[in-house]
Amino acid sequence: MLMWPLDLYTIGGRPGLGSVVSLSGAGGMIAAYRSLEPAVRVGIQFGVAVLVTTIVLGLLHRYGSKAVRKSRRSPVISIGIGGPSLLVVSALAGTGYLIVDTSIGVFFGIPLVILGAAVIPVVLAIGLTAIGRTIASRFGTDRLWVGIVVGSLVSGVAGLALPATVAVAGLAGALGLGASIRVLFGSAGTARPDERTVPPANKI
Repeated sequence: MLMWPLDLYTIGGRPGLGSVVSLSGAGGMIAAYRSLEPAVRVGIQFGVAVLVTTIVLGLLHRYGSKAVRKSRRSPVISIGIGGPSLLVVSALAGTGYLIVDTSIGVFFGIPLVILGAAVIPVVLAIGLTAIGRTIASRFGTDRLWVGIVVGSLVSGVAGLALPATVAVAGLAGALGLGASIRVLFGSAGTARPDERTVPPANKI
């Protein structure tokens, strides 16, 4: 059975039109958010950051706390690993959002969107908490809940300008994702220091 190009086009759907609609919808949401008063954006970002960070570190307390410590101990390494990884995750999630209305969206678009929705809030929470604890340590306190509050304040203040929001989110995301990857792969090796092989000369 011969199939003309028009038939193939009909079966494949119209991905170009769906992508344009999705992209215009995202642009409209960004424009609507920018139209809000700066004080409103500060309040929204602070409240969302506190809520998301509290939930993430409450559900993943041990893993999240370890990732926060890891990111503070060697932030350059975490950012070096997390920066490219964050770009990949964001690109995959963005691609999934653009193709979710097409004929292949059910198979590829939705899983990619779910991946981004699962990973990005977690790594942002870890990164913001690490930034908050680092700032708070300059003033003599280093508790986890203080880091959550201070990191959320940083997120809120960044709401005064969209470029600042993007910069803070990028830094926190790269820091959190890099530390999370290091903790995840580090856990695949020796779980506890006392399980490591001790040279005979150092044994008691």
